[in-house]
Amino acid sequence: MNILIIGSGGRESAFAYKLSQSKRLQNLFIAPGNAGTGVYGQNVALKVTDFDGIASFALANDINMVLVGPEEPLVKGIHDYFLNREDLKHIPVIGPQQEGAQLEGSKDFSKQFMDRHGIPTAASRSFDKSNLEEGLAYLETQKLPIVLKADGLAAGKGVLICETLEDAKLELNAMIADSKFGAASDVVVVEEFLKGIELSVFVLTDGHSYKVLPSAKDYKRIGEGDTGLNTGGMGSISPVPFADEAFISKVEERIIKPTVEGLKKDHIPYKGFIFIGLMNVEGEPLVIEYNVRMGDPETESVLPRIESDLIDLLEGVAQGNLDTRSYTVSSKTAVTVMLVAGGYPGNYESGKVISNIENVKESIVFHAGTATQDGHVVSSGGRVIAVTTLQDTLFDALQQATADAGRIYFEGKYFRRDIGFDLI
Repeated sequence: MNILIIGSGGRESAFAYKLSQSKRLQNLFIAPGNAGTGVYGQNVALKVTDFDGIASFALANDINMVLVGPEEPLVKGIHDYFLNREDLKHIPVIGPQQEGAQLEGSKDFSKQFMDRHGIPTAASRSFDKSNLEEGLAYLETQKLPIVLKADGLAAGKGVLICETLEDAKLELNAMIADSKFGAASDVVVVEEFLKGIELSVFVLTDGHSYKVLPSAKDYKRIGEGDTGLNTGGMGSISPVPFADEAFISKVEERIIKPTVEGLKKDHIPYKGFIFIGLMNVEGEPLVIEYNVRMGDPETESVLPRIESDLIDLLEGVAQGNLDTRSYTVSSKTAVTVMLVAGGYPGNYESGKVISNIENVKESIVFHAGTATQDGHVVSSGGRVIAVTTLQDTLFDALQQATADAGRIYFEGKYFRRDIGFDLI
């Protein structure tokens, strides 16, 4: 089978790593990929939103499946693009069509979906320019802190937690009236703040049946002890110790089943991954958000634990018979530590030469923001490399991943040394 992965980050590196293990794989292509994905397949210099270019490449290279990593091409309709072309519609795309992708593309859409189908989530209301004054008055009636979410995609920056009423009013006005996040904040969801422990549950569905994938917990804050600015993710662990069978059973009955059934009731076709961001509030799961793809860096912890052939599961999605496929998961714990550029998540420098990767023996090194330059691997993003270890215990995995993260060098490198220690 010839497979094309769309994307360039650590998540796509993990997909390439996992797919390359399959005996059924003939050729693997990654568009655009990074300095590490070339080990598993062939990088293709195409932007993730260049649908015409992707289509031409797929036809020229007899691609049998397209696996979409990031959210942007899904929200912009890459799946629909393939379905609407006679010469492409035979190629299955793993990732929802544009309507289903609104679960992530529009916070307001997802909140309405959850309300409609009785899925537990934080109380909220949405506001825009037409009712901004009403929104400012609404803030006065709410408990603090309060959460403001830009409706659209805002590169991970559109969620604000406001500690004071003054702050909340200023930010709501800035988001809507002053377009703080551009068109993404034309509509803002004002949401109740939930206090608990976050985790992520991943589901793979063919639109009818589903498979629950391993749970994971990621760490967003830049500083140790969960301090400082939010990032795209500084590390992750899988499984999550408190997400035992009883907890996951609650998630399945109250959230996963109503989500898949809700999509069917709303006549929204969906073939792909659903990332369910949860808050464990005193043992009860509530949905914080949906994403319509796998998370990053959670993918780097989840996929190494799947022992079965991933192509078999993806084929089940494509053919609509996922319920006939089975898969097994390792009982080991995976820990991922992310190496980031100095200054991240603020201004950071790129082009720093990365060395010593070859001396990491006990962990998997997933490239994220890397490129090749003059024969060297160099940094090309804020999150540069993910180091993942699989060990029998959480403690052993934490030690190994942290030690191996320390072995890799580039100027300004930073990583958290406390990923997962809150769970021991």
